[in-house]
Amino acid sequence: MQRAALQTRVRGLLRTFKIVALLGPRQSGKTTLARQIAATVPGFPEGQNYFDLEDPAHLERLENPRLALSGLRGLVVIDEIQRRPDLFPILRVLADRPETPAQFLILGSASRDLIRQGSETLAGRIGFVAVTPFTLSEVGGANAEQLWLRGGFPISYLAASDADSAQWREFYIRTFLERDIPALGIQIPALALRRFWLMLVHCHGQVFNASDVGRSLTVADTTVRRYLDILTGTFMVRRLPPWFENIGKRQVKTPKIYFRDSGLLHRLAGINDAGALHTWPKLGASWEGFALEEIIRLADASEEEAYFWSVHSQGELDLMILKDGKRLGFEFKFADSPRLTSAGRMALELLKLDQLTLICPGDAAYKVEDKVRVRGLSRIVEEGKLL
Repeated sequence: MQRAALQTRVRGLLRTFKIVALLGPRQSGKTTLARQIAATVPGFPEGQNYFDLEDPAHLERLENPRLALSGLRGLVVIDEIQRRPDLFPILRVLADRPETPAQFLILGSASRDLIRQGSETLAGRIGFVAVTPFTLSEVGGANAEQLWLRGGFPISYLAASDADSAQWREFYIRTFLERDIPALGIQIPALALRRFWLMLVHCHGQVFNASDVGRSLTVADTTVRRYLDILTGTFMVRRLPPWFENIGKRQVKTPKIYFRDSGLLHRLAGINDAGALHTWPKLGASWEGFALEEIIRLADASEEEAYFWSVHSQGELDLMILKDGKRLGFEFKFADSPRLTSAGRMALELLKLDQLTLICPGDAAYKVEDKVRVRGLSRIVEEGKLL
């Protein structure tokens, strides 16, 4: 699949920066995207300018990295950069050469927090692109149900059957726990982290209480927070921070957590087909997380631009995005004709929202009242705009 929007974003950054990083979970399509970019470079010498840091032969070529990289010209691709954080200082030196004969496209399966050296050493020299699994805008609104059930990882989404998709996701989870986490230098038993991940299925779409989860797992809340940091830093979980407003009400100050890929949520919950999904008690929470991710991606909202808001025992706003000086509120309702609730009206007034959108499945599109409208998820994604 040609992911045109991502390709355009990467090429735009390559015109500005000598180093561009593609960050996202494993198997989300980073390598395919990098090869598509490289294919547009006339005469790209893949045998010389492509490094896969999971390939022993490529690692051997980088035994003396300064010598191996300094003589290269044009675009240079380095895949799985988190395995060699020692390369970042060398890349800084190479990017600062006055003649700048090479540009570097680096790919990583961990966030900037987990490969902190990269964001610190290369500050001002590097542009970042988030490469997520497939989005609804890429697969089309007619395929929303399949994307929701299977998630957006390309192999999972494109599998021949739901059973094949579920089997792939199970192997993905095992590989992630048994190989990818240790490869980051994190020494946690795979079984312990899987138990925690399974516990998060029950926390999906809820305010996260580390003490409660710790008691259930018989571990300290500090351990729980460390586990959450790992799953957040590897793009498995979204930690949605709370928004505070000076309104004289007791507001929630603890983040909510969501699985970033609905397919992994369903696999860990044992949900493998549409029938099981639509009879699952957490159906609404699952769809909320799926739709929330789509809206955040459509808005291209950073961690500093996306929040939820809640007042104890009085209701909440599922998502607030701060973009271009506007406050955009979103409520997610798995219903054909969602209604504006008292909690939604309170959020609209107290937070001074520029717009409140009630997101539901399908293609609905109508106005409820001033500043309040209903939009089907497929409709708003295909329109490509939030306002």
